[in-house]
Formats: sequence, structure tokens, C-alpha cells
Amino acid sequence: QVQLVESGGGLVQPGGSLRLSCAASGNYFSINTMGWYRQAPGKQRELVATITSGRRSNYADSVRGRFTIDRDNAKNTVYLQMNSLKPEDTAVYYCNAEFRPRSWSSYQSTWGQGTQVLVSS
Repeated sequence: QVQLVESGGGLVQPGGSLRLSCAASGNYFSINTMGWYRQAPGKQRELVATITSGRRSNYADSVRGRFTIDRDNAKNTVYLQMNSLKPEDTAVYYCNAEFRPRSWSSYQSTWGQGTQVLVSS
């Protein structure tokens, strides 16, 4: 299985920046897509950005041009650089990974515990 540990959340003023990290560990064959999702109070969890093992990225319209997702396959870590943060970016940010436990397994999905991002003056 895969364990995901997120870090980097916190309080930031509007217009500021934060960088989230998510490190994967455990016993597995491979990890394909990794991504970030977020959930604001009273709202459903939504996609922020994803990146494949081949480094193909995808962004929600609300963050495109402000956020950048990247990954280090050697470290099994995905990053989310968040610039020009807005109060509406406030949410718990969750890391997600699609992985195969064994070479013959189908892909499974797992989540991190979440990290709080609060954008406020």
C-alpha cells in the first residue's frame, strides 16, 4: 500500500504564496497520477491539479496560471506551488495518488490526511 504525507499548509495573506509537498511511501509497484484536491467548509472536494508520471499536468480553471504542480519521481513526491493566493483558496488540501500494489494489479487510489490552507488578512 501507499502512504501519503502532506506538508506546507498554513496561514498566508492574500497575494501571498505557499508550497505544498506530498511524499509517498510504502510497498507498491508503481505510482501513476498524483494530484491535489481541496475541500472548503460546506463544499464538495474538488480537483486542483494533477500530474502523471510522464509529467503531464492538468489544472482547474480557478487556479490555472497561479498554481504549479510538479513531481520528483525519484523522491516519490509531488509539489503544489501556490502563488497569488486568494481568500477563496482557503480549504483543506488533500494529496491523491493512483498506484498499483503489484505489477499485475489494477490501479487503486489513496489519499493523504490533508493540510489546511488559510488565506486571510
